Amino acid sequence: MPRAPGQLRAGLRYVRGRPDLVAALALVFFVSTFALTNLQLALPVLARNVFELGAEAYGLLTTLLAVGSVLGAALAARRRGRPRLRLVAGSALALAILETATGLMPTFALTGAVLVPVGLAALTFTTAANATVQMSVEPSMRGRVMGLYMLLFLGGTPVGAPLLGLLAERLGGRAPLVLGGCVTVVAVLVVGLVLARRNRRVSQDLPRK
Repeated sequence: MPRAPGQLRAGLRYVRGRPDLVAALALVFFVSTFALTNLQLALPVLARNVFELGAEAYGLLTTLLAVGSVLGAALAARRRGRPRLRLVAGSALALAILETATGLMPTFALTGAVLVPVGLAALTFTTAANATVQMSVEPSMRGRVMGLYMLLFLGGTPVGAPLLGLLAERLGGRAPLVLGGCVTVVAVLVVGLVLARRNRRVSQDLPRK
């Protein structure tokens, strides 16, 4: 589509009129800001400050996370058609719970073990959210909606990273994972509740045969 004035506003109006897109984009923002960014910050802090280990331990943690990501990528490659919003929300909730559990693990070995499903859930969420948004919009709006998607996916990092770093400094190396995971759990539940209530209201307003 050729460029024209008001395209950004048109894209925002289009998203506002699609509750499923609003829900998916809200999940993308909260998961990216408080869960995905969290992993990049928390793993070196866990290895060095919590378990008092060196670079080899950090490398092992990232390797285990990557193993889970590879498993998630293999599952995503087998998926056909547009993922349901239920998968996006479910994988976000699983990621948040597993990340909270990672911060509570008492030993290095248990922390590493939990990171495998964390990587799987993270990759499942990112691929499902991306595919859901791309495949559920009109071709004429896809570029604008995906621009908004990337803004929310990456734009939360300047907010989340300093906040999570402050938590690690004040409350210890486990705090970012535990609190970030809890915030993400609450966000997923709130988004799901709002969407469910709206869908129930719409179904009640439909004329009965």
